[in-house]
Amino acid sequence: MAFDSSRTVAASRNQQCGDSVQKSLKLSRLLQKESVDLIKTYKASQGEMSELFCKVSVNNVPDPNISGLEPSEKIASIYTHLQEFFPHFEWVYKQQTDLQLPTSPLLSDLRRFTAGSRNLAYLIKPFYQSLFPNVPLPEGGPTTLPPPQNVFQQKVYGCVVLKTFKELLSNVSRELRSLKSQVCRRRTHTNTLF
Repeated sequence: MAFDSSRTVAASRNQQCGDSVQKSLKLSRLLQKESVDLIKTYKASQGEMSELFCKVSVNNVPDPNISGLEPSEKIASIYTHLQEFFPHFEWVYKQQTDLQLPTSPLLSDLRRFTAGSRNLAYLIKPFYQSLFPNVPLPEGGPTTLPPPQNVFQQKVYGCVVLKTFKELLSNVSRELRSLKSQVCRRRTHTNTLF
C-alpha cells in the first residue's frame, strides 16, 4: 500500500489553517454581536443626548478599514488594527471609571469586551505565523490618544471608539471569510502539486 506523506502533511496543514481561521471568524462574529449590546449599554449609561454621541466625528480613533492586497498584508492589517484599538479601550475604561459607579455593568462589560478583543488578536497572530513563518508580523506603531477632554467629549469619544471598533469587526469577519477560501485551500492545491 502506497502512502503519500506530502498529501497527508498538506491535508493536515489545510485542516490547521481552516481550524485557525474558523476560530478567529467565530470570535470576530461573537464580538461583533457583543459590540451591539455594549454600545446599547454604553448609551444607556451616559444619560441625556446619548443617541447623539456616536454620530459625532472624533480625531485620533483608528481606521476600521483593512488594507493590503496580498493575504499576508491583510492578516497583518487585521492584527495591527486590533492592536491599535487596545490603548483606546483602556482610555475609555479609565474615563468611564470616573463617570460611572463602581458597580456599573458598563465597566464589567468593557473589561470583558476588551479581553475578548485581545483574544482575537492572539488567535490572528499564530494564524499569520503558520501561513507566513518567514515573514515577521508587524506590531504597529504608537497610538495617539486624545488630549484631556471634558465630560461631554469623553462620552462622545467612548461611543465613537466602540462604534468604529464594531465596523472593524465587521471588516475582519468579511476578510477572514475571504482569506479562509483563498489561503487555506490554495495551500492544499500548492502542496499537492508536488
